[in-house]
Amino acid sequence: MKLGIDSYTFHRYFGETYAGLETDPGSRWTVWDFLDRASSLGVEAVSLESCFLPVGDKDLTGEIRRRLDLLGLERVWAWGHPRGFHSGKTPQALEGALASLADADAVGAKAMRICAGGRGTRPASWAEHKASLLPPLMQLLRAAEARKIVLAVENHIDLLTDEIVDLVETIGSPYFGICLDTANNLRMHENPKDAIRRMAPYARATHIKDIMARGGDPDTIAFWPSVPVGEGLIDMSFALTALRGAGYDGVLAIEIDYLAPGYGDEAAALEKSLSYVRYLLAGNAAGD
Repeated sequence: MKLGIDSYTFHRYFGETYAGLETDPGSRWTVWDFLDRASSLGVEAVSLESCFLPVGDKDLTGEIRRRLDLLGLERVWAWGHPRGFHSGKTPQALEGALASLADADAVGAKAMRICAGGRGTRPASWAEHKASLLPPLMQLLRAAEARKIVLAVENHIDLLTDEIVDLVETIGSPYFGICLDTANNLRMHENPKDAIRRMAPYARATHIKDIMARGGDPDTIAFWPSVPVGEGLIDMSFALTALRGAGYDGVLAIEIDYLAPGYGDEAAALEKSLSYVRYLLAGNAAGD
């Protein structure tokens, strides 16, 4: 497994903030700033959020590929933030997904994280939800198979464990799996260990994320903010053991979304997270 960083960790520097929860840092990053930071932290991989990049810029994707190769970084491409296919309600999003798939190919990514939807787009009926998702996903999958790129659908607070496993098993392609976010199913009030255990065999990408319960409305991100990995409710030693046991050998992409107050900034939280995951990868149990 290769330790990495998802560029969403620095979303504020790419111009996105959670309204009423975060402040603008007052400066902006380019993809080069992110890659320089990743390199300086000694990681082996990055997950690049396409929402922070122009679509179809061949000069840019070519240069990104050259820089990644020079730095020796494995890469995952990420499409669909924040709502992707809106749980199947916007099949026209397929055009954007296909364009992003071409960009994934151009940067040399072997996996592309996709979002099918989000909490706000989730239908009440799984049968309806699944029926709406399958057509655009199958069309995107055919294009991904032709490019030999694995699609990894994220548990993006839109899919319960039973549902995402059912979706992957129904599609039944080696080019379709899960981007396993270690925290998001707790945000849907599921047992995170059970969710991780069941999703691990289908993991093709990851978001290594830890969260706390802060109070308020448990159906909002304000209740479940990110914290440095190892300081929250997610048993990351268990998660890494489950992934390793399932034969996962891909990227462990640390992701911080809304960072809980009192934990410094994302840079400090990221460094703590990297240190803790490295400690676990070195063979140390969480309680050692």
